[in-house]
Amino acid sequence: MSFPTELRYRLEYAGFRLIHGAISMRPLEAASRETGMAWRLIAPRLHRQKRALSNLALAFPDMPLQERERIAGDMWENLGRTFAEGFFLKQIMAEGRVTFEPMEQLREIARGGPCIVCGLHLGNWELVAYAGKLMGAPFTGVYQRLSNPYVDAATLKLREAVYEGGLLPRTTSTARALLKKAKEGGYPAFLADLRDDRGALVPFFGVPARSTVFPALLARTTGLPLYAGAAFRRPDVHFVIRGARIPVPETNDREADAIVATAALQKQFETFIREAPEQWMWAHRKWDEGRGGRYSEIFGIIPADQ
Repeated sequence: MSFPTELRYRLEYAGFRLIHGAISMRPLEAASRETGMAWRLIAPRLHRQKRALSNLALAFPDMPLQERERIAGDMWENLGRTFAEGFFLKQIMAEGRVTFEPMEQLREIARGGPCIVCGLHLGNWELVAYAGKLMGAPFTGVYQRLSNPYVDAATLKLREAVYEGGLLPRTTSTARALLKKAKEGGYPAFLADLRDDRGALVPFFGVPARSTVFPALLARTTGLPLYAGAAFRRPDVHFVIRGARIPVPETNDREADAIVATAALQKQFETFIREAPEQWMWAHRKWDEGRGGRYSEIFGIIPADQ
């Protein structure tokens, strides 16, 4: 039996509201812990567990299966916690549960003015953008629209609390909008660790992986500094953000410069992940080559004379 699209959307939204209400009724720490344990119990029995274990074996070929299974279990718990915490982002920030280490580095970044920030799906990744609030900078994020417009609007409202510069949907016009933001003194922010079928093949845990070139291209084109950031989970729903400056070469070959910087960005992501592998999202298809071979299209989005 199939439902009309509008009815299906409304039923899905009703389910989302029920989950939202049930989780929000619990205290923050209890909601995070309970949802994390539920995901730990259920997710390893689903099909993405196999992919997570395969990716761990690819990244850590000498790691015993038992250790890979432990990391995968911890990963699912982290994802469950992150899901629940998405309903409490304002509270997490208001209660001072997020810090930046070292603070002197953050002050130095703030003194440098506008920059481009790239996070990864580690810890609670939404909170990387909280660094913008700490430094008084309006980060502008990019998000993937959900197919259900009601659920999309509801989740967007929850996430907007972190991004004072707003959230832009990932569309064909987003690149131009972000270029304009950067030129006007904005702070474009991305999650840049997922596979990009149009991306460049750069090493990731020693294996080529297609990775988005756009943040590095934006930095190379505008001259803005490029940073990688991660929000590491700590006990009792606390988080520590750490950042690292990514070098962006400036030669006569803009495309080559962007690819070199992309490789450096992914290398920094790898460094973050090695520190806390149980906090990264191993279940996505990072190393699939996909369609590939089209990353040159990206460079046409921002002409070299911009």
